[in-house]
Amino acid sequence: MGYVDEVIELVVKKNPAEPEFHQAVKEVLESLRAVVDANEEKFRKEGLLERLVEPDRQIKFRVPWVDDNGNVQVNTGYRVQFNNAIGPYKGGLRLHPSVNLGIIKFLGFEQIFKNSLTGLPIGGGKGGSDFDPKGKSDREVLAFCTSFITELYKYIGADVDVPAGDIGTGAREIGYMYGQYKKITGSYEGVLTGKGLTFGGSLARTEATGYGLLYLTEEMLKCNGKDIKGKIVTVSGSGNVAIYAIQKAHQLGAKCVTCSDSNGWVYDPDGIDVEALKEIKEVKRERLTEYKKYRPNSEYHEGRGVWTVKCDVALPCATQNELLLEDAKVLVANGCIAVAEGANMPTTLDATEYLQKNGVMFAPGKAANAGGVATSALEMTQNSERLSWTFEEVDSKLKQIMVNIFHNLDDAAKRYNAEGNYVVGANIAGFEKVANAMLAQGIW
Repeated sequence: MGYVDEVIELVVKKNPAEPEFHQAVKEVLESLRAVVDANEEKFRKEGLLERLVEPDRQIKFRVPWVDDNGNVQVNTGYRVQFNNAIGPYKGGLRLHPSVNLGIIKFLGFEQIFKNSLTGLPIGGGKGGSDFDPKGKSDREVLAFCTSFITELYKYIGADVDVPAGDIGTGAREIGYMYGQYKKITGSYEGVLTGKGLTFGGSLARTEATGYGLLYLTEEMLKCNGKDIKGKIVTVSGSGNVAIYAIQKAHQLGAKCVTCSDSNGWVYDPDGIDVEALKEIKEVKRERLTEYKKYRPNSEYHEGRGVWTVKCDVALPCATQNELLLEDAKVLVANGCIAVAEGANMPTTLDATEYLQKNGVMFAPGKAANAGGVATSALEMTQNSERLSWTFEEVDSKLKQIMVNIFHNLDDAAKRYNAEGNYVVGANIAGFEKVANAMLAQGIW
């Protein structure tokens, strides 16, 4: 049994009942096989892969808070600080009922390579809670966030671990958490990113993940002789990433015709109305059933179905494992030429392999959705310098980072005789920087 297989087996044995984490580790290590095989003796001696797949620390804690009826509710909080070989831990806080330790570990592991790909000095981490902000009053969200950060503050800091937003954690939640951190510590520092513009936030951070997804997709198409202009695009999700991916796609001349939420999905043949979507999701916090009131010509469907719509480019922007093998087969049959992941690991392994085998360009999330964390790192820089850059400055830096990411993963794939396999390229490019840093810093 080879070194890669031994470590995958070890991860499954040591981390039972964590299928998402197993999936993430297998996907990364399988694609690193050529690199590992070429350096097996050295990597084995240094225990490099064993150290890579084991988080530096896993923090789990109780989060008690009082609801509007005066009843005490208890949630579980998590922070997994996975690897800080190249910089302080960096990764979002996910607030969603599905959150458990295995999901946080999978996200933190992915974050190591995603952050490395940005070229910026940030390590990998992730956190969150099984708290659901949907349907909660502002006071209840404040109560939860205050309790959550009262425990988490001990483990974070501007040069230690800098959390950010994620699913369920927007500007409101980050603001509440930052206020409590500041109150407890008496310190005004860039300890959280995604902050409001009046207290250290960065322009373009809200748009960054969606915009970055399109910048990388555009570059991938261009380098394969295609133009994004005029392409029909299907998007899943209707949160921050999906909204701004749709907006930027329209700006680049493509037409997005779908979006979705946990209840159903919308097909709008005239192109999704971004302002209507923002009103429904960001202002009113309603379900997509409301969309038809704004666009009578659109269709609303219950359940899944986004990937049945004929498209040139598919952008899964909702959550993990949402694009299945049967979806991949439909996309291929309908002539889809490219899939780029706006969410974290939204495509199952068998679906990814099917798309690649059938000639579909595939950009993995650790590369394609790195725009958010890249701009978070730019926010950290602005906080450190006590400066605030213009939207155009941040957007320009973001676009250059995303273009560089694509060329770095493209070059890595070519170096290991895997031209066109952007999953392999992304994992190798992200791994090499982290591995070199780990080897240079001794055993820790």
